[in-house]
Amino acid sequence: MYFSNLCGARNGWKPLAYVAFAGVCLAQVDPGPRAGAAGAGGPYPTLAAQEQAVFIAAQGVFKEVDSVSGAIESGVGLGPTFNANSCAACHAQPAVGGTSPAVNPQVALAKLDHPSPDPYPQTVPPFIKANGPVREARFVLNPDGSLDGGVHGLYTIAGRTDAPGCTLAQPDFATQLANRNVIFRIPTPTFGLGLVENTADATLQANLNSTAAQRAALGIRGKLNTSGNDGTVTRFGWKAQNKSLLIFAGEAYNVEQGVANEVFMNERSAVPGCVFNATPEDRTNTTEAIGSASGMSGDVVNFALFMRLSAPPQPVTPPTTSQSNGQALFHNVGCELCHSASLTTAASPYTGMSSVTYHPYSDFAVHHMGANLADGILQGAAGPDEFRTAPLWGLGQRLFFLHDGRTPDLLQAIQAHVSPAFDCVISASSDIFEFEPSLKVFAPTSASTFCGSEADKVIANFNALSGGLTGQKQDILNFLRSL
Repeated sequence: MYFSNLCGARNGWKPLAYVAFAGVCLAQVDPGPRAGAAGAGGPYPTLAAQEQAVFIAAQGVFKEVDSVSGAIESGVGLGPTFNANSCAACHAQPAVGGTSPAVNPQVALAKLDHPSPDPYPQTVPPFIKANGPVREARFVLNPDGSLDGGVHGLYTIAGRTDAPGCTLAQPDFATQLANRNVIFRIPTPTFGLGLVENTADATLQANLNSTAAQRAALGIRGKLNTSGNDGTVTRFGWKAQNKSLLIFAGEAYNVEQGVANEVFMNERSAVPGCVFNATPEDRTNTTEAIGSASGMSGDVVNFALFMRLSAPPQPVTPPTTSQSNGQALFHNVGCELCHSASLTTAASPYTGMSSVTYHPYSDFAVHHMGANLADGILQGAAGPDEFRTAPLWGLGQRLFFLHDGRTPDLLQAIQAHVSPAFDCVISASSDIFEFEPSLKVFAPTSASTFCGSEADKVIANFNALSGGLTGQKQDILNFLRSL
């Protein structure tokens, strides 16, 4: 069934699914990713010349393509399992350091550097599409029913011309999909993360405390995820599970590309016949003199420097009247209670990055999002339906939304914040959940009701706004696409 522009489609006829939610015809539409130059991707603007040179060099390492031992592509250490062969392959939209690009590079990896005929052909998993988001796959449960939660690489190096003798098979995704035991994550943008890293724990806690009364009135709780070692705030990743950009980079290098490094030393899936390099594969360069032109730092240090010294995404300026109205409405309906507009950095060793007020539109806390978004994965203190508030800066040029990239439509992403469950029972043990993968149910172990989303009342406020292409909902969409 198709509806015409009377239902709000701007450019001709649109499928019903595009203009309808819960059976109601919607006139407002996601304007889509804005055109024009990328509003991100460069160095922080106040950096000194030497710091900018470091950023450019680190960006080059971020773009490096890995092979198994460096005999094909120059980078070393790919596999035994992997999801990508370069950081920049997945962090690419709208510029290097961003998120999933329009053409998914993971499809081509199935045959890259494989001979013909191929003794161990790799199969593109069914959830990886050429026009879909870059994804990693996690299994919720192990075969014995215990929690898994780990990433299972899409591909192995078996069959590659630079991995003779490796016969490691790909995971059995078909069976796991049939068992509803697979969840997905897409790449998070890395722009401006040095500002986030240098925001004091006390600042994040004070920001959360400052809206406690308003949040409570709307059923919003939220907490900062913390390190189990020293109790300090962790803030990177979909569940705010990583403490620093170095840890964030080291984990991603090991998990996504299979490169053992000085942060995550051991190979994953290191089966006989599939290990070709000494450990760690990425390491400090001890063969060059200190201060040499080639440098001493390993890749993960350069990855962290690239993210740390990058500029935040820039919004549209000046905003239109609709975008300005949308910003005010975004605040009024309660979105800003989680998507905090402003935070301020502490003292920084980098030029011009001290005491900077920046605009991430995130509190970097984790919140219960209910069964509709729950993934069954526990990371740090974040439970199976808890996620870090996704920073919205740069949203105007993103192509896919939510932790699993399930939709390219901003309006659908907003509505997905609603849980179909009932309100959460708050008690001493209500943050302990059991996961039943066949039912996709997340229930407090001591209560009979399901846990709903903390965003339910905020989305109800949004849904109560006027519709139409010139209405209040459209103003919010236009504002978000201006970021």
